[in-house]
Amino acid sequence: MEESELFEQLKGMIVEKLECDPGKVTMNANFRQDLSADSLDTYELVYEIEEKLGVSIPDDKASSFETVGDAFNFIKSQL
Repeated sequence: MEESELFEQLKGMIVEKLECDPGKVTMNANFRQDLSADSLDTYELVYEIEEKLGVSIPDDKASSFETVGDAFNFIKSQL
């Protein structure tokens, strides 16, 4: 899968789960500060990523995701 395709899939899931403006979802966007995600939002997003992309994200790793780029880079490393 191309990086741009992976990012678009991830972006789509983030926009859907967090109900945020697609324009705010960038690699540098902070989940909590820029996208207003709380811990439940993050958990649901991780679950959806695991289901749709077939990757396993350990809880300790998921809780360390600060930015969209952090999540993207981890997912990319697992594919």
